[in-house]
Amino acid sequence: MYGENESTEQTSLAGFDPASSDDPRALFEELRKQPVLQIGPGFAALTRRHDIEAALRNPALFSSREEAVKLGNVRPLIPLQIDPPKHVKYRRILDPLFAPRQMAALEGEIVELVDDLMGKFVGRGECDFHEELAVPLPCTVFLRLMGLPLGDLELFLSLKEGIIRPPGATMEEQEPERKRTADAIYAYFGDLVDERRAKPGDDLLTRIMGSEVDGEQLTKEEVLDVCFLFLIAGLDTVTDSLDCFFAHLAQHPEHRRQIVEDPGVISSSVEELLRWESPVPGIARVALEDTEVGGCPVHAGDNVFLLLGSANTDYEAMPGADVVDLRRNPNPHLAFGGGVHRCLGSHLARVELRVVLREFHKRIPEYSLAPGTVLEYTPGLRSVSRLPLVFSPVAEFVG
Repeated sequence: MYGENESTEQTSLAGFDPASSDDPRALFEELRKQPVLQIGPGFAALTRRHDIEAALRNPALFSSREEAVKLGNVRPLIPLQIDPPKHVKYRRILDPLFAPRQMAALEGEIVELVDDLMGKFVGRGECDFHEELAVPLPCTVFLRLMGLPLGDLELFLSLKEGIIRPPGATMEEQEPERKRTADAIYAYFGDLVDERRAKPGDDLLTRIMGSEVDGEQLTKEEVLDVCFLFLIAGLDTVTDSLDCFFAHLAQHPEHRRQIVEDPGVISSSVEELLRWESPVPGIARVALEDTEVGGCPVHAGDNVFLLLGSANTDYEAMPGADVVDLRRNPNPHLAFGGGVHRCLGSHLARVELRVVLREFHKRIPEYSLAPGTVLEYTPGLRSVSRLPLVFSPVAEFVG
């Protein structure tokens, strides 16, 4: 309840970001003492799993539309910022392209990419895992999927950073860089769509452009809005997850050894580390009507932050959620969101994460943080800017 503590909560949470906390689980436990937190004028956060699940299942009340989050885009991002019933049209086109079987077919290629990246550092006995594996892997997978030149990797990384982590301490200060970056994204993909219409390829972009629903293909603007979202999601969230996974494993050798000694635990380890770390700590919605959550008011027009990380560690809703269990099954975490807007790329992300856990530990079973390392987690999406690991050099690398 807000009650007498409303002004105190606004003050204590102003400017706070769970993603950058050294221990977000402890923070979330404290936040769950209230079902709704007023974190500023017109901004609220839901903290408890039951309430967050209900909000995810109710887009008619908690909408994902454009007002929920502004990223420099001039139209709603597809399908994220489109609610039902129109949302169904886009998912009917996109879901089959990202189905589990389609993504599983990419595993061999992803293994090769991981082998190539590891081959550059296994003989050194050290690496910056973030720079040398977590960043380039998902970006390269994205470029290959979309049929884009690998030489554009650095360009895409700069575009991603310009949207997700632009310079500036406030949204207002960040807006000019986001707008400049968004214009560059639209221009790049606008030219690319024109090229594909003239000369189709064997790639995901061509398949998106050629898909039909009720006899209609997507317009050029709709394709651009899909590409804008794919660039952000495809280039950052897997990087964030890999950073969080290996930062945890480097500091918890008992969990690392469990994966090394029993590779059969890798699939469930992916799910558990997604739950525990919640690299996307929360997602934004906008309330379309006045309502109450846990007896606390939420007003129409409020921006409502659904704290997925808090839901994932809410041990009152899910007994045992306050400990890491790499064999947890079932594991109904919300790391990929839920409801109609559940993450479109979740199956691809899982393949990439499983492959890295398997291939890395097969070749480098013993590693730790470089001495003196102090991890600094990034705001917004939980990641690290540096993740220096040390290990015994591998004399001969066999791919």
